Amino acid sequence: MSHAEIMTGNQAAAWGAKLSKVQVISAYPITPSTPITETISQWVERGEFKTEYIRVESEHSVMTVCVSASTVGARTFTATCSHGLLYMHEQLHWAAGSRLPIVMACVNRAVGAPWSIFNDQQDSIAQRDTGWIQIYCRDNQEILDSIIQAYRIAEQVYCPVMVCFDGFILSHTMMPVEIPDAEAVCRFLPPYQPHTILKPETPRNINPVIFPWQRRDAEGVLRDGYMDMRWKLQHALEGSRAAIVETGRAYAEAFGRDHGGMLWTYRTEDAEVLIAGMGSLATEATTAADILRDEGIRAGVVGVRVYRPFPREEIREAFKNAPAICVFEKNISYGYEGALSADIKAALYGAGIRTPIHNFIAGLGGRDVKARELAEAVRSSLSAIAAGTSERQTWLNCVTE
Repeated sequence: MSHAEIMTGNQAAAWGAKLSKVQVISAYPITPSTPITETISQWVERGEFKTEYIRVESEHSVMTVCVSASTVGARTFTATCSHGLLYMHEQLHWAAGSRLPIVMACVNRAVGAPWSIFNDQQDSIAQRDTGWIQIYCRDNQEILDSIIQAYRIAEQVYCPVMVCFDGFILSHTMMPVEIPDAEAVCRFLPPYQPHTILKPETPRNINPVIFPWQRRDAEGVLRDGYMDMRWKLQHALEGSRAAIVETGRAYAEAFGRDHGGMLWTYRTEDAEVLIAGMGSLATEATTAADILRDEGIRAGVVGVRVYRPFPREEIREAFKNAPAICVFEKNISYGYEGALSADIKAALYGAGIRTPIHNFIAGLGGRDVKARELAEAVRSSLSAIAAGTSERQTWLNCVTE
């Protein structure tokens, strides 16, 4: 039977892996993600979780273990953040290029230099082009549910999934979480059917050096060249939208919780200004929208839940009638603007939507962002738009001179 417990976001992620009956887990400690695999290790030691727990000397080796285990047909899981995620960079490409349905919890944390253990989303955004699906969570319940959903998505499209949530803000904050019935999760999540099967009687090379062009193998079968395989990965990521939406709907039917497909909205029906964001920052924006509505400013929120593949069509639909857009995000693509703002603009290009878009960089390195400050930023943005400013970048709560 399902039951509710008070738990942290890290514990919720651990429960998601346990309920998904993960067979191989590899881990290396790094704040603030360490409690996820610590919790799992305690279950393993007590005999409460039957899985192979592999300790290694670095995050690069962590992902190497996951790649190897997934290749031979095991359901795998790990968790990391910040410099640990960056250290995995090479193997992230390897996992995606091998089309392996690995699931990883990324507990968003700032990267150095200088050192910081506090939250922003620079780490996962820096890995957006490695071929992983990226899901951003708002609360601890969504973390648990998204880990389970991630396996169903990954094992349909054979692409790895990164479930991201804000360090300390969610990872170490306790809130009520409903733990679904284990048998119900088993019905929702069928056993992993690997596309790579290694047997002694049928030896094969895995990921050898490949030519740029197509060529025939020893049996005369025409095989893909490098670019053809890259196209298939892109096609799979683009096509994963259908699996993500279907999985969300099926989960809502099975467990009564719908976290949205590619994105979620709040009070957008009559909005004169839309606030966009991801993760806990977008949640804070819902309170800012309420503050603005109390003042007579019709504000709404568009929360981007899935950042890769980017919800292009959903973004166009959500923003098609918006007179003004404010994008708040905890990252910066140095030399340009926030990554989410740039991608929203790219999505709207060619759709006949010329809404002014103002970009706010906020909360880097854990700097606090309050709902009233988001509301004030929206007010200033609306004043600037009324004065004719179509684009603007502002660093919120930052001395810029």
